[in-house]
Amino acid sequence: MSHDLQIDDRGIATLSIHGRKALNIVGTPEITALTAQIQALGDVPGLRVLVLRGRDERAFIGGADILEMAALTPETATGFITRLKDLCEAVRLCPVPVIAQLEGWCLGGGLEVALACDLRLGSTASTYGMPEVKVGIPSVIHAALLPRRVGTSAAAWLLLTGENIGAAEAHRLDLLNELHAPEALAAAVQARAAQLAALGPQVLRQQKRMLRAWERMTVEEAVAASVAEFGAAFTTGEPQRHMQAFIERRR
Repeated sequence: MSHDLQIDDRGIATLSIHGRKALNIVGTPEITALTAQIQALGDVPGLRVLVLRGRDERAFIGGADILEMAALTPETATGFITRLKDLCEAVRLCPVPVIAQLEGWCLGGGLEVALACDLRLGSTASTYGMPEVKVGIPSVIHAALLPRRVGTSAAAWLLLTGENIGAAEAHRLDLLNELHAPEALAAAVQARAAQLAALGPQVLRQQKRMLRAWERMTVEEAVAASVAEFGAAFTTGEPQRHMQAFIERRR
């Protein structure tokens, strides 16, 4: 199982997730293949930005395959959720910014993948939810990112009730960075990707690496560690080049 991948001459990769049925459901074959593709992309030198999207406008990912999950045992369940965790970690730790293009349904494991992305741009026709409690399982792995994305109160409501929310509410809660009409979303995602791709590639990778590191640090540790990162930026030549260009434009 492979997923459609395109990389343009600006270094923008667009990876379309091909799941099953109308809601783009994913099981072990899709999860394993997608993880391998994203990990391989991280080694592409000219990669600037990764856009993740669903197969079509009906869904980003409508969740994990319930037929596969219904047959799990305590032992095989651990293996299944570890594979989904590895997919989300491949997204979260991808060395370049990852943009989620969110159309239609984004549920359960699909929302966990979206939460692992750096930026989330959604269609006004999209719907979000963590319905796992309704089928007897807790929301786990990257659902743990939900409290820091939307706050503890909204996260508790979503995770305990299993209820869905619409795009406007997702945007209000800051689950979505931007909200666009369905017909305008793809162009808006590509415009944002182009803006990122035009920045210095080394500083963008450095900033993403720092964002991940800061998640494990106290504020004091993060501030102290960032002093050395500032100095390291000047070894790449990007500050000198971009600052000089800024000065020339001002003249």
